[in-house]
Amino acid sequence: MTVYLDDWRQPARLGVVVDRWSHLVADSDDELHAFAARMGMRREWFQCKAGRPYHAHYDLPERSRGDALALGAVAVTWRQVGRMMRERRSDALEGSTASAGRRDL
Repeated sequence: MTVYLDDWRQPARLGVVVDRWSHLVADSDDELHAFAARMGMRREWFQCKAGRPYHAHYDLPERSRGDALALGAVAVTWRQVGRMMRERRSDALEGSTASAGRRDL
Protein backbone atom coordinates (compact mmCIF):
# COMPACT_ATOMS: atom_id res chain seq x y z
CA MET A 1 0.00 0.00 0.00
CA THR A 2 1.17 3.50 -0.81
CA VAL A 3 0.31 7.09 0.10
CA TYR A 4 0.60 9.61 -2.72
CA LEU A 5 0.98 13.39 -2.73
CA ASP A 6 0.10 15.23 -5.91
CA ASP A 7 1.58 18.46 -7.24
CA TRP A 8 -1.71 20.36 -7.59
CA ARG A 9 -0.64 23.20 -5.26
CA GLN A 10 -3.91 25.14 -5.58
CA PRO A 11 -3.79 28.53 -3.84
CA ALA A 12 -6.71 28.67 -1.40
CA ARG A 13 -7.86 29.66 2.03
CA LEU A 14 -9.13 26.72 4.11
CA GLY A 15 -10.38 28.00 7.44
CA VAL A 16 -7.69 30.33 8.75
CA VAL A 17 -4.94 28.76 6.63
CA VAL A 18 -3.94 30.48 3.41
CA ASP A 19 -1.53 28.30 1.45
CA ARG A 20 -1.11 26.24 -1.70
CA TRP A 21 -2.91 22.91 -1.33
CA SER A 22 -2.28 19.45 -2.74
CA HIS A 23 -4.11 16.14 -2.37
CA LEU A 24 -2.97 13.30 -0.14
CA VAL A 25 -4.44 9.98 -1.31
CA ALA A 26 -3.67 6.33 -0.66
CA ASP A 27 -4.41 2.83 -1.87
CA SER A 28 -6.84 2.39 1.04
CA ASP A 29 -8.74 4.72 3.38
CA ASP A 30 -7.27 2.94 6.42
CA GLU A 31 -3.75 3.62 5.22
CA LEU A 32 -4.65 7.21 4.37
CA HIS A 33 -6.10 7.81 7.85
CA ALA A 34 -3.07 6.24 9.55
CA PHE A 35 -0.70 8.39 7.52
CA ALA A 36 -2.74 11.54 8.15
CA ALA A 37 -2.71 10.81 11.89
CA ARG A 38 1.09 10.50 11.78
CA MET A 39 1.11 13.92 10.11
CA GLY A 40 -1.03 15.34 12.94
CA MET A 41 -4.05 15.81 10.69
CA ARG A 42 -7.56 15.54 12.11
CA ARG A 43 -9.96 12.88 10.83
CA GLU A 44 -12.57 15.59 10.27
CA TRP A 45 -10.36 16.99 7.51
CA PHE A 46 -10.89 13.80 5.48
CA GLN A 47 -12.86 14.52 2.31
CA CYS A 48 -15.09 11.79 0.99
CA LYS A 49 -18.58 12.03 -0.45
CA ALA A 50 -20.95 9.08 -0.04
CA GLY A 51 -21.50 8.67 -3.78
CA ARG A 52 -17.84 9.20 -4.66
CA PRO A 53 -15.63 7.16 -2.30
CA TYR A 54 -12.98 6.85 -5.02
CA HIS A 55 -12.24 10.59 -4.55
CA ALA A 56 -11.30 10.21 -0.88
CA HIS A 57 -8.41 12.47 0.12
CA TYR A 58 -6.98 14.97 2.57
CA ASP A 59 -5.93 18.41 1.42
CA LEU A 60 -2.35 19.11 2.44
CA PRO A 61 -0.84 22.60 2.68
CA GLU A 62 2.44 23.30 0.93
CA ARG A 63 4.15 23.97 4.26
CA SER A 64 3.54 20.29 5.22
CA ARG A 65 4.68 18.83 1.90
CA GLY A 66 8.25 18.10 3.06
CA ASP A 67 6.96 16.33 6.18
CA ALA A 68 4.68 14.10 4.11
CA LEU A 69 7.49 13.17 1.75
CA ALA A 70 9.84 12.50 4.68
CA LEU A 71 7.23 10.13 6.16
CA GLY A 72 7.15 8.19 2.90
CA ALA A 73 4.48 9.77 0.70
CA VAL A 74 5.25 9.29 -2.97
CA ALA A 75 5.27 12.46 -5.08
CA VAL A 76 3.07 12.14 -8.17
CA THR A 77 1.49 14.54 -10.62
CA TRP A 78 -2.11 15.68 -10.33
CA ARG A 79 -2.73 13.89 -13.61
CA GLN A 80 -1.54 10.61 -12.10
CA VAL A 81 -3.91 11.07 -9.16
CA GLY A 82 -6.72 11.82 -11.61
CA ARG A 83 -5.95 8.57 -13.43
CA MET A 84 -5.93 6.66 -10.13
CA MET A 85 -9.33 8.07 -9.20
CA ARG A 86 -10.79 7.24 -12.62
CA GLU A 87 -9.46 3.67 -12.30
CA ARG A 88 -10.95 3.37 -8.80
CA ARG A 89 -14.26 4.65 -10.09
CA SER A 90 -14.17 2.16 -12.95
CA ASP A 91 -13.27 -0.69 -10.56
CA ALA A 92 -16.11 0.33 -8.22
CA LEU A 93 -18.61 0.43 -11.09
CA GLU A 94 -17.44 -2.94 -12.39
CA GLY A 95 -17.72 -4.37 -8.87
CA SER A 96 -21.26 -3.08 -8.43
CA THR A 97 -22.24 -4.38 -11.87
CA ALA A 98 -20.76 -7.79 -11.06
CA SER A 99 -22.56 -7.81 -7.71
CA ALA A 100 -25.84 -6.83 -9.37
CA GLY A 101 -25.37 -9.62 -11.89
CA ARG A 102 -24.81 -12.15 -9.13
CA ARG A 103 -28.04 -11.11 -7.46
CA ASP A 104 -29.92 -11.96 -10.64
CA LEU A 105 -28.76 -15.57 -10.58
